Amino acid sequence: MASVATRTIGLSPGKFVRRWLYLTHRWIGIASCLLFAMWFVSGLVMIYVPYPSLTLEKRVAGAEPIDWRQVTQPPPAGVAGPPQSLELEMRDGVPVWRMTDWDGMRLTVPAASDAALAPVDAAYAARVAGHFTRRGNVAGVTPLERDQWTVAGGFNRHRPLWKVALDDAAATELYVSSSTGNVVLTTTGNERFWNWLGSVPHWIYPTVLRQNGEAWRQAVLWLSGPCIAAAVTGIWIGILRTRVRERRFKGGRMTPYHGWMLWHHIAGLAGGFFLLAWIFSGWLSVDPGHLFAGSGPDEQAVQDYSAGTLMPALDLRQLGTMAQGARLVRVTGDAGQWRVSLFDAAGQRRVLALPDLTPAPAAAARPAIEQAARQLMAGHALRRSDWLTGQDAYYYGVAEPPRLPVLRLRFDDPAATWLYIDPQTGTVARSVTRRDRVYRWLFDLLHRWDFNVLNTHRPARDILLWAFSIVGLVTSISGIWIGWKRLTHRPHRRTT
Repeated sequence: MASVATRTIGLSPGKFVRRWLYLTHRWIGIASCLLFAMWFVSGLVMIYVPYPSLTLEKRVAGAEPIDWRQVTQPPPAGVAGPPQSLELEMRDGVPVWRMTDWDGMRLTVPAASDAALAPVDAAYAARVAGHFTRRGNVAGVTPLERDQWTVAGGFNRHRPLWKVALDDAAATELYVSSSTGNVVLTTTGNERFWNWLGSVPHWIYPTVLRQNGEAWRQAVLWLSGPCIAAAVTGIWIGILRTRVRERRFKGGRMTPYHGWMLWHHIAGLAGGFFLLAWIFSGWLSVDPGHLFAGSGPDEQAVQDYSAGTLMPALDLRQLGTMAQGARLVRVTGDAGQWRVSLFDAAGQRRVLALPDLTPAPAAAARPAIEQAARQLMAGHALRRSDWLTGQDAYYYGVAEPPRLPVLRLRFDDPAATWLYIDPQTGTVARSVTRRDRVYRWLFDLLHRWDFNVLNTHRPARDILLWAFSIVGLVTSISGIWIGWKRLTHRPHRRTT
């Protein structure tokens, strides 16, 4: 570096800045191009194979049908009124009520008289896994605290876990919670293979790092920062080294480069701004400086909205008659509207109103929901109420559309909050503040290119992502080769 400093002494300010511009891009770019290439390839994999998760559809598809002949016990009462959440499902052949109270206490009690819940041991995990998949024999059961697919903090309340490996063609592995006894995740050999090439490298997600949330966050921040510098300096240099009109290089060329440098220059100009937008939005994914952290409604206001009225008594016999074939029953009291949601094996939902268990019309509850939402938002004025039958820019799905219709309520609170509320149940499906809306454009759009017009025309989005990724790969691979040649170049010594 001493020689570099020596060569910059005596330079004019313009040449001095340009000299350090080239040096910064050269030496940061050698390492960053390796990361860029890895991120482009892994990002393409993620388009088609997402990180393993257990969706509601998968959960109910694997659940046992509720045996209503056994359901004789009403749900347990909350410690201080109606619970935060209440569900009915089967647990190893026994119907159970699962309740979460507002103080965070979770309770699982039998819904059958004189029923005992089996302990969650290896034999239990094997039985539950067999019921869940209905295929393949159990090849092995292993206790574990965490692994690559259960490293996220959302699994903390389920630890330790039982991993059940099946002897089937898909090489299925299931994870059973020691606290609830439920299957909380399933993976297949195909998912695991492709995620080692996709999500794990893309998110810098190895278990040893990701198990420490703050260490992982700092790693992403400090890896992304220099990559942003490499992209910015590359775009700047690319523009400086491009000549148009009468300023063209010899032979009318717009670029002075040849060979790999030519490919690097052209691809960098074509995809440089996309690369910068992509790496910048990736840097924002861990919210540097917590710029987009916001506070939601007051906890007491949320409790009053979700469980502010007493839950009517459940007629279990009538419910059993109307809910034949249901795999999951969810009881909610949002906006003072007590509802029972029934989910079948296909994930389809049917909503009944309590206490008479009649079908719950969506539009009829709109005035009550609007009034309750005003109280949830601490009395702030409701500026606008919209009934949406299609997606908008902040309530949408990439793989499939969200549940519709939805009621969108805009308030005049300091955070300019928008609430998206399921009109059949009164449940707040999504809360979006001004900061959330800015983040949607700076991260989601720039990183995933999830315009609704592209989401609903999947081939167009795939073509766009592939086109920009190929340009990015050309930029990255040419940069790797140029960097390698420079690092291994040995200048000829002059002979005297």
